[in-house]
Amino acid sequence: MKAINAVRLGGAEVLPLVEGGKGVSVSTGVSAGAWAAAGGVGTISVVNADSYDEHGNVVPQIYKGRTRRERQEELIDYAIKGGIAQAKIAHEKAGGKGRIHANILWEMGGSEQVIAGVLEGAKGLIHGMTCGAGMPYRLSDIAAKFGVYYYPIVSSARAFNALWKRAYSKSAELLGGVVYEDPWRAGGHNGLSNTENPLQPEDPYPRVAALRKTMRAFGLGDTPIIMAGGVWWLEEWQDWIDNPELGPIVFQFGTRPLLTEESPIPEAWKARLLTLKKGDVYLNRFSPTGFYSSAVNNSFLQELRGRSERQVAFSTEAVGEHVASYGVGARKREVFVTPADLLRIRAWEAEGFTEAMRTPDSTLIFVTPEKAREILADQVACMGCLSECRFSNWSQRPPEYTNGRKADPRSFCIQKTLQALSHAHGPDEEKIADNNLMFGGTNAWRFATDPFYSNGFVPTVKQLIERIMTGR
Repeated sequence: MKAINAVRLGGAEVLPLVEGGKGVSVSTGVSAGAWAAAGGVGTISVVNADSYDEHGNVVPQIYKGRTRRERQEELIDYAIKGGIAQAKIAHEKAGGKGRIHANILWEMGGSEQVIAGVLEGAKGLIHGMTCGAGMPYRLSDIAAKFGVYYYPIVSSARAFNALWKRAYSKSAELLGGVVYEDPWRAGGHNGLSNTENPLQPEDPYPRVAALRKTMRAFGLGDTPIIMAGGVWWLEEWQDWIDNPELGPIVFQFGTRPLLTEESPIPEAWKARLLTLKKGDVYLNRFSPTGFYSSAVNNSFLQELRGRSERQVAFSTEAVGEHVASYGVGARKREVFVTPADLLRIRAWEAEGFTEAMRTPDSTLIFVTPEKAREILADQVACMGCLSECRFSNWSQRPPEYTNGRKADPRSFCIQKTLQALSHAHGPDEEKIADNNLMFGGTNAWRFATDPFYSNGFVPTVKQLIERIMTGR
Protein backbone atom coordinates (compact mmCIF):
# COMPACT_ATOMS: atom_id res chain seq x y z
CA MET A 1 0.00 0.00 0.00
CA LYS A 2 1.38 3.42 -0.97
CA ALA A 3 1.86 6.01 1.74
CA ILE A 4 -1.10 8.33 2.20
CA ASN A 5 0.39 11.77 2.66
CA ALA A 6 -1.12 15.06 3.72
CA VAL A 7 -2.22 17.51 1.04
CA ARG A 8 -2.73 21.24 1.00
CA LEU A 9 -6.43 22.00 0.91
CA GLY A 10 -8.05 25.32 1.68
CA GLY A 11 -4.80 26.86 2.85
CA ALA A 12 -3.88 24.10 5.31
CA GLU A 13 -2.14 20.74 5.40
CA VAL A 14 -4.73 18.01 5.99
CA LEU A 15 -5.15 14.31 5.51
CA PRO A 16 -6.52 13.63 2.01
CA LEU A 17 -9.80 12.44 3.54
CA VAL A 18 -13.03 14.43 3.26
CA GLU A 19 -16.33 13.70 4.97
CA GLY A 20 -19.05 13.92 2.35
CA GLY A 21 -21.93 16.29 3.03
CA LYS A 22 -25.30 14.70 3.78
CA GLY A 23 -28.28 17.02 4.16
CA VAL A 24 -31.13 17.45 6.64
CA SER A 25 -29.56 16.88 10.05
CA VAL A 26 -27.18 14.07 9.05
CA SER A 27 -23.86 15.89 8.50
CA THR A 28 -23.79 17.72 11.80
CA GLY A 29 -21.26 19.79 13.68
CA VAL A 30 -20.49 16.82 15.93
CA SER A 31 -19.54 14.48 13.09
CA ALA A 32 -17.80 17.19 11.04
CA GLY A 33 -15.89 18.47 14.04
CA ALA A 34 -14.70 14.97 14.91
CA TRP A 35 -13.54 14.39 11.33
CA ALA A 36 -11.58 17.66 11.34
CA ALA A 37 -10.15 16.92 14.79
CA ALA A 38 -8.72 13.69 13.34
CA GLY A 39 -6.88 15.74 10.73
CA GLY A 40 -9.24 15.58 7.76
CA VAL A 41 -11.94 17.81 6.28
CA GLY A 42 -15.27 17.66 8.09
CA THR A 43 -18.44 18.79 6.33
CA ILE A 44 -21.57 20.21 7.89
CA SER A 45 -24.75 20.34 5.86
CA VAL A 46 -26.66 23.62 5.80
CA VAL A 47 -29.65 21.97 4.14
CA ASN A 48 -32.26 22.43 6.87
CA ALA A 49 -29.82 21.70 9.66
CA ASP A 50 -30.99 21.52 13.25
CA SER A 51 -30.87 24.54 15.53
CA TYR A 52 -31.37 24.45 19.30
CA ASP A 53 -33.20 26.32 22.03
CA GLU A 54 -31.62 27.69 25.19
CA HIS A 55 -31.89 24.24 26.80
CA GLY A 56 -30.10 22.46 23.96
CA ASN A 57 -33.24 20.87 22.54
CA VAL A 58 -33.77 20.65 18.79
CA VAL A 59 -36.11 23.37 17.54
CA PRO A 60 -38.95 21.69 15.61
CA GLN A 61 -39.32 23.05 12.09
CA ILE A 62 -43.02 23.99 12.13
CA TYR A 63 -44.43 26.14 9.34
CA LYS A 64 -47.16 28.70 10.01
CA GLY A 65 -47.18 30.68 6.76
CA ARG A 66 -50.41 30.69 4.77
CA THR A 67 -48.69 30.59 1.38
CA ARG A 68 -45.85 28.51 0.01
CA ARG A 69 -43.74 31.64 -0.39
CA GLU A 70 -44.28 32.57 3.27
CA ARG A 71 -43.36 29.04 4.33
CA GLN A 72 -40.22 29.16 2.20
CA GLU A 73 -39.11 32.27 4.08
CA GLU A 74 -39.57 30.33 7.32
CA LEU A 75 -37.57 27.42 5.89
CA ILE A 76 -34.71 29.75 4.89
CA ASP A 77 -34.67 31.20 8.40
CA TYR A 78 -34.55 27.70 9.93
CA ALA A 79 -31.72 26.71 7.58
CA ILE A 80 -29.60 29.76 8.38
CA LYS A 81 -29.99 29.36 12.13
CA GLY A 82 -29.29 25.63 11.85
CA GLY A 83 -26.23 26.13 9.67
CA ILE A 84 -24.75 28.66 12.09
CA ALA A 85 -25.43 26.37 15.06
CA GLN A 86 -23.74 23.41 13.37
CA ALA A 87 -20.75 25.53 12.28
CA LYS A 88 -20.18 26.62 15.88
CA ILE A 89 -20.35 23.04 17.14
CA ALA A 90 -17.98 21.82 14.41
CA HIS A 91 -15.49 24.61 15.17
CA GLU A 92 -15.48 23.77 18.86
CA LYS A 93 -15.14 20.01 18.29
CA ALA A 94 -12.34 20.44 15.74
CA GLY A 95 -10.11 22.23 18.24
CA GLY A 96 -8.28 24.12 15.51
CA LYS A 97 -7.39 20.99 13.55
CA GLY A 98 -8.31 20.05 9.99
CA ARG A 99 -10.81 22.04 7.97
CA ILE A 100 -14.56 22.61 8.21
CA HIS A 101 -16.62 22.82 5.03
CA ALA A 102 -20.29 23.63 4.54
CA ASN A 103 -22.30 21.70 1.97
CA ILE A 104 -25.17 23.31 0.09
CA LEU A 105 -27.46 22.06 -2.68
CA TRP A 106 -27.73 24.65 -5.42
CA GLU A 107 -31.28 23.58 -6.25
CA MET A 108 -32.35 23.91 -2.63
CA GLY A 109 -34.96 26.61 -2.09
CA GLY A 110 -33.27 29.91 -1.29
CA SER A 111 -29.80 28.37 -1.51
CA GLU A 112 -27.98 31.67 -2.06
CA GLN A 113 -29.76 33.32 0.86
CA VAL A 114 -29.00 30.35 3.08
CA ILE A 115 -25.28 30.08 2.39
CA ALA A 116 -24.82 33.85 2.58
CA GLY A 117 -26.70 33.95 5.89
CA VAL A 118 -24.66 31.07 7.34
CA LEU A 119 -21.32 32.52 6.24
CA GLU A 120 -22.28 35.91 7.65
CA GLY A 121 -23.36 34.44 10.97
CA ALA A 122 -20.44 32.02 11.29
CA LYS A 123 -17.54 34.19 10.12
CA GLY A 124 -14.18 32.49 10.46
CA LEU A 125 -15.71 29.12 11.38
CA ILE A 126 -16.18 27.73 7.86
CA HIS A 127 -13.18 27.30 5.58
CA GLY A 128 -14.86 26.12 2.39
CA MET A 129 -18.13 25.54 0.58
CA THR A 130 -19.01 22.45 -1.40
CA CYS A 131 -21.94 22.68 -3.73
CA GLY A 132 -23.67 20.44 -6.26
CA ALA A 133 -27.20 19.44 -7.37
CA GLY A 134 -27.22 21.79 -10.32
CA MET A 135 -24.78 24.17 -11.98
CA PRO A 136 -23.71 26.60 -9.22
CA TYR A 137 -22.31 29.40 -11.35
CA ARG A 138 -22.58 31.98 -8.56
CA LEU A 139 -20.72 29.84 -6.02
CA SER A 140 -17.46 31.60 -6.78
CA ASP A 141 -19.06 35.04 -6.32
CA ILE A 142 -20.32 34.07 -2.86
CA ALA A 143 -16.90 32.63 -1.97
CA ALA A 144 -15.18 35.84 -3.05
CA LYS A 145 -17.58 37.98 -1.02
CA PHE A 146 -16.88 36.04 2.19
CA GLY A 147 -13.26 35.07 1.53
CA VAL A 148 -13.71 31.29 1.72
CA TYR A 149 -12.65 28.52 -0.63
CA TYR A 150 -15.17 26.83 -2.88
CA TYR A 151 -15.43 23.24 -4.10
CA PRO A 152 -17.91 22.65 -6.93
CA ILE A 153 -19.33 19.15 -7.27
CA VAL A 154 -19.35 17.86 -10.85
CA SER A 155 -19.77 14.51 -12.55
CA SER A 156 -17.95 15.28 -15.80
CA ALA A 157 -15.18 17.38 -17.31
CA ARG A 158 -17.80 19.03 -19.50
CA ALA A 159 -19.67 20.39 -16.47
CA PHE A 160 -16.52 21.88 -14.97
CA ASN A 161 -15.54 23.38 -18.31
CA ALA A 162 -18.85 25.27 -18.42
CA LEU A 163 -18.54 26.46 -14.82
CA TRP A 164 -14.96 27.65 -15.31
CA LYS A 165 -15.56 29.57 -18.51
CA ARG A 166 -18.72 31.24 -17.30
CA ALA A 167 -17.73 32.13 -13.76
CA TYR A 168 -14.93 30.40 -11.87
CA SER A 169 -12.03 31.81 -13.90
CA LYS A 170 -12.75 35.15 -12.21
CA SER A 171 -12.08 33.71 -8.73
CA ALA A 172 -9.46 31.08 -9.50
CA GLU A 173 -7.43 31.80 -6.36
CA LEU A 174 -10.27 30.58 -4.13
CA LEU A 175 -10.96 27.35 -5.99
CA GLY A 176 -9.84 24.92 -3.29
CA GLY A 177 -10.57 21.76 -5.26
CA VAL A 178 -13.04 20.09 -7.56
CA VAL A 179 -15.24 17.27 -6.31
CA TYR A 180 -15.83 14.52 -8.86
CA GLU A 181 -18.99 12.80 -7.62
CA ASP A 182 -19.46 9.55 -9.46
CA PRO A 183 -23.05 9.51 -10.76
CA TRP A 184 -23.39 5.73 -10.43
CA ARG A 185 -21.78 5.15 -7.03
CA ALA A 186 -22.37 8.15 -4.78
CA GLY A 187 -25.25 8.33 -2.32
CA GLY A 188 -28.05 10.87 -2.52
CA HIS A 189 -28.77 12.86 -5.66
CA ASN A 190 -26.51 12.13 -8.61
CA GLY A 191 -25.60 13.92 -11.82
CA LEU A 192 -26.42 11.34 -14.48
CA SER A 193 -27.00 12.95 -17.84
CA ASN A 194 -29.74 11.92 -20.26
CA THR A 195 -27.15 10.10 -22.39
CA GLU A 196 -25.78 7.97 -19.53
CA ASN A 197 -27.30 4.60 -18.68
CA PRO A 198 -28.07 4.24 -14.95
CA LEU A 199 -27.69 0.47 -15.27
CA GLN A 200 -24.22 0.61 -16.86
CA PRO A 201 -21.69 2.25 -14.51
CA GLU A 202 -18.63 3.68 -16.19
CA ASP A 203 -15.09 3.35 -14.86
CA PRO A 204 -14.39 6.58 -12.95
CA TYR A 205 -10.70 6.68 -13.90
CA PRO A 206 -11.11 7.90 -17.52
CA ARG A 207 -13.70 10.43 -16.40
CA VAL A 208 -11.42 11.85 -13.70
CA ALA A 209 -8.45 11.81 -16.10
CA ALA A 210 -10.54 13.84 -18.54
CA LEU A 211 -11.43 16.26 -15.74
CA ARG A 212 -7.74 16.70 -14.89
CA LYS A 213 -6.90 17.30 -18.55
CA THR A 214 -9.52 20.04 -18.69
CA MET A 215 -8.26 21.57 -15.44
CA ARG A 216 -4.67 21.58 -16.67
CA ALA A 217 -5.76 23.51 -19.75
CA PHE A 218 -6.92 26.21 -17.31
CA GLY A 219 -3.69 26.13 -15.26
CA LEU A 220 -5.21 24.02 -12.48
CA GLY A 221 -2.82 21.07 -12.57
CA ASP A 222 -2.09 21.30 -8.84
CA THR A 223 -5.66 21.91 -7.70
CA PRO A 224 -6.84 18.75 -5.91
CA ILE A 225 -9.59 16.59 -7.35
CA ILE A 226 -11.74 15.01 -4.65
CA MET A 227 -12.94 11.56 -5.67
CA ALA A 228 -16.42 10.94 -4.24
CA GLY A 229 -18.59 7.87 -4.62
CA GLY A 230 -17.69 4.21 -4.14
CA VAL A 231 -14.49 4.76 -2.11
CA TRP A 232 -14.13 2.15 0.64
CA TRP A 233 -10.64 0.64 1.07
CA LEU A 234 -7.88 2.96 -0.16
CA GLU A 235 -5.71 0.02 -1.21
CA GLU A 236 -8.30 -0.47 -3.97
CA TRP A 237 -7.41 3.04 -5.17
CA GLN A 238 -3.65 3.05 -4.75
CA ASP A 239 -3.15 3.36 -8.50
CA TRP A 240 -4.74 6.82 -8.12
CA ILE A 241 -2.29 7.92 -5.42
CA ASP A 242 0.77 9.84 -6.70
CA ASN A 243 -0.45 9.21 -10.24
CA PRO A 244 1.06 11.85 -12.59
CA GLU A 245 -1.87 11.62 -14.99
CA LEU A 246 -4.39 12.41 -12.27
CA GLY A 247 -2.37 14.85 -10.20
CA PRO A 248 -3.28 15.45 -6.54
CA ILE A 249 -6.22 13.28 -5.48
CA VAL A 250 -8.23 13.49 -2.26
CA PHE A 251 -10.83 10.89 -1.26
CA GLN A 252 -14.31 11.63 0.02
CA PHE A 253 -16.35 9.32 2.24
CA GLY A 254 -20.06 9.96 2.50
CA THR A 255 -21.58 6.61 3.39
CA ARG A 256 -19.00 5.25 5.84
CA PRO A 257 -19.34 8.15 8.34
CA LEU A 258 -23.01 7.23 8.72
CA LEU A 259 -21.89 4.29 10.87
CA THR A 260 -19.90 6.00 13.59
CA GLU A 261 -20.58 6.87 17.21
CA GLU A 262 -20.77 10.56 16.31
CA SER A 263 -23.23 9.99 13.48
CA PRO A 264 -26.62 11.41 14.53
CA ILE A 265 -28.76 9.03 12.45
CA PRO A 266 -31.22 6.73 14.29
CA GLU A 267 -30.00 3.39 15.59
CA ALA A 268 -32.48 1.64 13.28
CA TRP A 269 -30.75 3.22 10.27
CA LYS A 270 -27.34 2.13 11.55
CA ALA A 271 -28.62 -1.39 12.13
CA ARG A 272 -30.06 -1.51 8.60
CA LEU A 273 -26.69 -0.54 7.15
CA LEU A 274 -25.10 -3.59 8.77
CA THR A 275 -27.57 -5.93 7.04
CA LEU A 276 -27.50 -4.60 3.47
CA LYS A 277 -26.71 -6.90 0.60
CA LYS A 278 -25.32 -6.04 -2.81
CA GLY A 279 -28.13 -4.51 -4.83
CA ASP A 280 -30.08 -3.25 -1.80
CA VAL A 281 -29.09 0.32 -2.72
CA TYR A 282 -29.97 1.45 -6.21
CA LEU A 283 -30.57 4.48 -8.42
CA ASN A 284 -34.16 5.66 -8.84
CA ARG A 285 -36.01 8.51 -10.57
CA PHE A 286 -38.68 9.23 -7.96
CA SER A 287 -37.06 12.38 -6.54
CA PRO A 288 -39.07 15.60 -6.91
CA THR A 289 -35.84 17.27 -8.07
CA GLY A 290 -35.83 15.33 -11.34
CA PHE A 291 -32.35 13.96 -10.55
CA TYR A 292 -31.53 10.31 -10.08
CA SER A 293 -30.87 9.42 -6.47
CA SER A 294 -29.28 6.47 -4.69
CA ALA A 295 -31.21 5.05 -1.74
CA VAL A 296 -31.90 1.87 0.22
CA ASN A 297 -34.59 -0.40 -1.20
CA ASN A 298 -37.07 -0.26 1.68
CA SER A 299 -40.86 -0.04 1.99
CA PHE A 300 -40.74 3.63 1.07
CA LEU A 301 -39.19 3.01 -2.35
CA GLN A 302 -41.30 -0.08 -2.90
CA GLU A 303 -44.47 1.97 -2.42
CA LEU A 304 -43.22 4.55 -4.93
CA ARG A 305 -42.44 1.81 -7.43
CA GLY A 306 -45.96 0.48 -6.93
CA ARG A 307 -47.47 3.85 -7.78
CA SER A 308 -45.65 4.01 -11.10
CA GLU A 309 -46.41 0.38 -11.92
CA ARG A 310 -50.12 0.97 -11.35
CA GLN A 311 -50.19 3.54 -14.13
CA VAL A 312 -52.12 3.83 -17.39
CA ALA A 313 -52.33 6.42 -20.13
CA PHE A 314 -55.65 8.17 -20.69
CA SER A 315 -57.31 10.51 -23.15
CA THR A 316 -60.06 13.07 -22.54
CA GLU A 317 -61.71 11.92 -25.75
CA ALA A 318 -62.33 8.53 -27.29
CA VAL A 319 -59.52 8.20 -29.78
CA GLY A 320 -57.54 5.30 -31.23
CA GLU A 321 -57.42 2.42 -28.76
CA HIS A 322 -58.57 4.67 -25.90
CA VAL A 323 -62.27 3.88 -26.15
CA ALA A 324 -63.09 2.42 -22.70
CA SER A 325 -64.84 4.95 -20.47
CA TYR A 326 -63.61 5.45 -16.91
CA GLY A 327 -64.75 7.95 -14.24
CA VAL A 328 -62.06 9.79 -12.25
CA GLY A 329 -62.60 11.26 -8.81
CA ALA A 330 -65.70 11.84 -6.73
CA ARG A 331 -67.45 13.44 -9.69
CA LYS A 332 -66.48 10.57 -11.97
CA ARG A 333 -65.18 12.82 -14.71
CA GLU A 334 -65.01 10.75 -17.85
CA VAL A 335 -61.71 9.82 -19.46
CA PHE A 336 -60.88 7.05 -21.87
CA VAL A 337 -58.39 4.23 -21.48
CA THR A 338 -57.72 1.11 -23.50
CA PRO A 339 -59.92 -1.94 -22.80
CA ALA A 340 -56.84 -3.85 -21.62
CA ASP A 341 -55.95 -1.07 -19.19
CA LEU A 342 -59.52 -0.96 -17.90
CA LEU A 343 -59.15 -4.61 -16.91
CA ARG A 344 -55.93 -3.77 -15.07
CA ILE A 345 -57.66 -0.87 -13.31
CA ARG A 346 -60.47 -3.15 -12.10
CA ALA A 347 -57.88 -5.59 -10.71
CA TRP A 348 -56.09 -2.77 -8.85
CA GLU A 349 -59.37 -1.50 -7.46
CA ALA A 350 -60.15 -5.00 -6.18
CA GLU A 351 -56.84 -4.85 -4.27
CA GLY A 352 -57.82 -1.56 -2.61
CA PHE A 353 -56.11 0.89 -4.96
CA THR A 354 -59.33 2.70 -5.75
CA GLU A 355 -58.15 6.30 -6.07
CA ALA A 356 -57.03 7.50 -9.51
CA MET A 357 -54.65 10.48 -9.54
CA ARG A 358 -53.67 12.41 -12.65
CA THR A 359 -50.02 12.99 -13.51
CA PRO A 360 -48.54 15.75 -15.71
CA ASP A 361 -47.99 13.17 -18.47
CA SER A 362 -51.66 12.33 -19.16
CA THR A 363 -51.52 9.16 -17.12
CA LEU A 364 -53.40 7.93 -14.06
CA ILE A 365 -51.84 6.22 -11.09
CA PHE A 366 -53.86 4.17 -8.61
CA VAL A 367 -53.36 4.34 -4.85
CA THR A 368 -55.36 3.66 -1.71
CA PRO A 369 -57.70 6.39 -0.42
CA GLU A 370 -55.41 6.88 2.57
CA LYS A 371 -52.35 7.36 0.36
CA ALA A 372 -54.26 9.76 -1.92
CA ARG A 373 -55.18 11.93 1.08
CA GLU A 374 -51.55 11.89 2.27
CA ILE A 375 -50.22 12.90 -1.16
CA LEU A 376 -52.69 15.78 -1.48
CA ALA A 377 -51.98 17.00 2.07
CA ASP A 378 -48.22 16.95 1.44
CA GLN A 379 -48.64 18.89 -1.81
CA VAL A 380 -50.77 21.54 -0.10
CA ALA A 381 -48.27 21.85 2.77
CA CYS A 382 -45.30 22.52 0.43
CA MET A 383 -42.77 24.86 2.03
CA GLY A 384 -40.59 25.48 -1.04
CA CYS A 385 -37.61 23.40 0.07
CA LEU A 386 -36.46 23.14 -3.58
CA SER A 387 -36.03 25.82 -6.20
CA GLU A 388 -38.45 23.73 -8.27
CA CYS A 389 -40.46 20.71 -7.17
CA ARG A 390 -42.16 18.22 -9.45
CA PHE A 391 -44.21 16.76 -6.63
CA SER A 392 -45.98 19.98 -5.59
CA ASN A 393 -45.44 22.01 -8.85
CA TRP A 394 -43.72 24.72 -6.76
CA SER A 395 -41.15 27.07 -8.26
CA GLN A 396 -39.49 29.93 -6.41
CA ARG A 397 -39.68 32.12 -9.54
CA PRO A 398 -42.14 34.99 -9.04
CA PRO A 399 -44.86 35.95 -9.61
CA GLU A 400 -46.63 32.61 -10.15
CA TYR A 401 -44.38 30.46 -7.94
CA THR A 402 -45.24 27.40 -10.00
CA ASN A 403 -43.32 25.31 -12.52
CA GLY A 404 -46.24 25.53 -14.94
CA ARG A 405 -47.11 21.82 -14.81
CA LYS A 406 -49.54 19.74 -12.81
CA ALA A 407 -48.30 18.40 -9.48
CA ASP A 408 -46.89 14.90 -9.88
CA PRO A 409 -48.26 12.28 -7.43
CA ARG A 410 -45.63 9.76 -8.52
CA SER A 411 -43.07 11.63 -6.40
CA PHE A 412 -43.00 12.70 -2.74
CA CYS A 413 -42.26 15.53 -0.31
CA ILE A 414 -38.53 15.16 0.20
CA GLN A 415 -38.35 17.61 3.10
CA LYS A 416 -40.98 15.69 5.05
CA THR A 417 -39.42 12.26 4.61
CA LEU A 418 -35.82 13.29 5.32
CA GLN A 419 -36.83 15.18 8.45
CA ALA A 420 -38.89 12.20 9.63
CA LEU A 421 -36.01 9.77 9.13
CA SER A 422 -33.23 11.88 10.64
CA HIS A 423 -35.29 12.52 13.80
CA ALA A 424 -36.73 9.00 14.17
CA HIS A 425 -35.40 8.28 17.65
CA GLY A 426 -37.55 6.12 19.89
CA PRO A 427 -39.61 2.95 19.98
CA ASP A 428 -41.03 3.40 16.46
CA GLU A 429 -37.76 4.28 14.73
CA GLU A 430 -37.42 0.95 12.93
CA LYS A 431 -40.85 1.37 11.33
CA ILE A 432 -40.16 5.03 10.53
CA ALA A 433 -36.80 4.15 8.98
CA ASP A 434 -38.40 1.55 6.72
CA ASN A 435 -41.09 3.96 5.57
CA ASN A 436 -38.95 6.96 4.69
CA LEU A 437 -36.22 7.80 2.19
CA MET A 438 -32.90 6.31 3.30
CA PHE A 439 -30.05 7.63 1.15
CA GLY A 440 -26.86 5.63 0.76
CA GLY A 441 -24.00 5.00 -1.63
CA THR A 442 -24.22 1.89 -3.78
CA ASN A 443 -21.30 0.37 -1.83
CA ALA A 444 -23.20 0.52 1.46
CA TRP A 445 -23.62 -3.27 1.32
CA ARG A 446 -19.96 -3.53 2.23
CA PHE A 447 -20.69 -2.72 5.87
CA ALA A 448 -21.92 -6.31 6.19
CA THR A 449 -18.81 -7.83 4.61
CA ASP A 450 -16.03 -5.58 5.90
CA PRO A 451 -14.32 -7.29 8.89
CA PHE A 452 -13.85 -3.87 10.49
CA TYR A 453 -17.56 -3.95 11.37
CA SER A 454 -17.67 -7.57 12.55
CA ASN A 455 -19.99 -8.31 15.46
CA GLY A 456 -21.81 -5.03 14.84
CA PHE A 457 -18.82 -2.83 15.74
CA VAL A 458 -19.54 0.90 15.38
CA PRO A 459 -16.32 2.97 15.44
CA THR A 460 -15.71 6.52 16.49
CA VAL A 461 -14.81 8.92 13.70
CA LYS A 462 -11.20 8.84 14.90
CA GLN A 463 -11.12 5.03 14.73
CA LEU A 464 -12.65 5.09 11.26
CA ILE A 465 -10.06 7.53 9.94
CA GLU A 466 -7.24 5.52 11.49
CA ARG A 467 -8.60 2.44 9.75
CA ILE A 468 -8.96 4.24 6.41
CA MET A 469 -5.36 5.42 6.65
CA THR A 470 -4.15 1.82 6.79
CA GLY A 471 -5.62 1.34 3.32
CA ARG A 472 -7.66 -1.67 4.43
